Amino acid sequence: MAKGYTRPQTLTDKPWHFCPGCNHGIIHRLCAEVVQEMGLQKKTIGVGSVGCGVFSYEYFNIDGIGPSHGRAPAVATGVKRVHPDRLVFTYQGDGDLAAIGTTEMVHSAVRGENITVIFVNNTLYGMTGGQMAPTTLMGQKTTTTPLGRTREQAGYPFKVAEMLATLDGSAYIARTAVFSPAQVTRTKKAIRRAFETQLDGLGFSMVEVLSACPTNWGLSPLAALKFVEEKMVPVYPLGELKSTRNPAK
Repeated sequence: MAKGYTRPQTLTDKPWHFCPGCNHGIIHRLCAEVVQEMGLQKKTIGVGSVGCGVFSYEYFNIDGIGPSHGRAPAVATGVKRVHPDRLVFTYQGDGDLAAIGTTEMVHSAVRGENITVIFVNNTLYGMTGGQMAPTTLMGQKTTTTPLGRTREQAGYPFKVAEMLATLDGSAYIARTAVFSPAQVTRTKKAIRRAFETQLDGLGFSMVEVLSACPTNWGLSPLAALKFVEEKMVPVYPLGELKSTRNPAK
């Protein structure tokens, strides 16, 4: 029987190490599918992160680099400046990008570096034990906020996409999710638009993807998807926050 849905050549055969219900596998596949459909496997360089996405270079069948914690945008900047004809993207979680990597992320956008950031937001540090991250929701319980996040102790959730959209150097900023088939399709379209923005030389692009973390949230995979839809989306609204591309392209 012929297969109608197969693994893209831009992914290796290595089995995922992610927890059941984790959305990283979906997001990895979407990035890989877009690279393959654009015919850019030989011209793409991925820059990984420290956290649950740390092994992305073992899954993406493209050239890749593993940087220090939070430094992916800085490394991607150097790669892109040396190889301006390549598609260069980072793959980072919220602990990596929105905490230790804040400086690198913000100033890459301020300078209008012609790179793309894939930002996976699951509201906490997934790999290291479920600690509070800058993106943790108000009242959300984590291993470091057992009674729930409060304004007095930790301030408010960090809305990365909204901040980057205000910068002159940012060219495409979107926030998507993968809690339903329709949202998966929208995420794939946003990733493609971000890559096209880079290929057009327009500047910094980022797609923030709201993602489930059933293990650290203490929820079933299905309940975790509901959490994304019902708890995260009201705080982090979905959509394109900024686009300098011609919609007809």
